[in-house]
Amino acid sequence: MAQSLIKNAALLAVGAVIAAMAVPASAQTRITLGMSGWTGFAPLTLADKAGIFKKNGLEVDLRMIPQKDRHLALASEAIQCAATTVETHVAWNANGVPIVQIFQMDKSYGADGLAVRNDIKGFAELKGKTIGVSAPGTAPYFGLAWMLNKNGMTIKDVKLVSLEPQPAAQAFIAGQNDGAMTYEPYLSTVRANPQAGKILATTLGYPMVMDTVGCAPTWLKANPQAAQALTNSYFEAVELIKADPAKAHEIMGAAVKQSGEQFAKSAGFLRWQDKAANQKFFAGELMQFMKDSVPILLEAGVIRKAPADLNATFDASFIK
Repeated sequence: MAQSLIKNAALLAVGAVIAAMAVPASAQTRITLGMSGWTGFAPLTLADKAGIFKKNGLEVDLRMIPQKDRHLALASEAIQCAATTVETHVAWNANGVPIVQIFQMDKSYGADGLAVRNDIKGFAELKGKTIGVSAPGTAPYFGLAWMLNKNGMTIKDVKLVSLEPQPAAQAFIAGQNDGAMTYEPYLSTVRANPQAGKILATTLGYPMVMDTVGCAPTWLKANPQAAQALTNSYFEAVELIKADPAKAHEIMGAAVKQSGEQFAKSAGFLRWQDKAANQKFFAGELMQFMKDSVPILLEAGVIRKAPADLNATFDASFIK
């Protein structure tokens, strides 16, 4: 009890400091950022709820937009920035919607996976089977294409039913389709229902889901200070998670209707990336993964040609 009171007092003190440091409303820069309920994006929610954005001079509208529609919102200038997977940034640029990645958020360590019925022993047995997966141009679609490619198959070898990650998992548990490509927190619902099926593969064996935040190049050029504040806010949120994980998980879980404990379990399948990890990633791994993603995006029909210049798809100056 005493420990709980001390923790609450400490949190109130942190809140008071944040409030005291807050920039006057007149100085706030407004950003609308497109994202989803994916566990990896949750530090953005924490930055919002904990007052970190406000303290750094930002008014951020976190807008939940399906991944398949996020580029349309960006193209129409309804949003200025978006959180999405690296290969999606590649695809948007290739398809005429420029976006520049400015920081990495997370890497999946088993948080994305392919669920199949218990009698399916391997990828070869998926031929002709029906799989629930998001539309082309989304992370689950690319993830399925990547896994099939690594097993000598293509998207054309299976039948696809277009379902977003949550309904794909729900339909699978209800007995529909032979498989489902989904991610946390919805993948855990499959883990919790072994009678429905099993998880054939995840990003532990196929490390290809990593998320970055990018912004429209014209907006980025006009608002470098806001982009820097957005980047700093993410890193501060990651540090807040380290400082008080229980409270942070409670805040982030509430946004996806999970308890703090449930959210913590989902978060256990990914790693949020701090500044040091970002610097390492942007120094080489990002470019290599983008190069590796292009032939699979082409094969899956997500893009018709490679981006003219992959170097133009990211700017590492904000993570220095």
